[in-house]
Amino acid sequence: MKFYEVIKSPLVSEKALNLRDQSLNAGQLVAFRVDKKSKKADIKNAVEKLFNVKVRSVNTANCKGKTVRRGRYVGKKSDWKKAYVTLAPGYSIEDYLNSL
Repeated sequence: MKFYEVIKSPLVSEKALNLRDQSLNAGQLVAFRVDKKSKKADIKNAVEKLFNVKVRSVNTANCKGKTVRRGRYVGKKSDWKKAYVTLAPGYSIEDYLNSL
């Protein structure tokens, strides 16, 4: 997989922003929406190459899509994967995240 295919977008949710603000040194914990087939090593390499930072650890979570109804029709949203990336001390990607 190419680096730009692994990371789809930064995860901008209330929980992700609170975790980023509460991390030991502000801005060291960043959340991304990633490809469902990517592994932790792929995510680590992609973040290090794209943002020129050092990654300490990567935690991932598979999120199940919700069931939705439109009248009598029942459907399902897509499953997706998110990654919480902890950066090494002294590194930050705040400039990128503040531009969103």
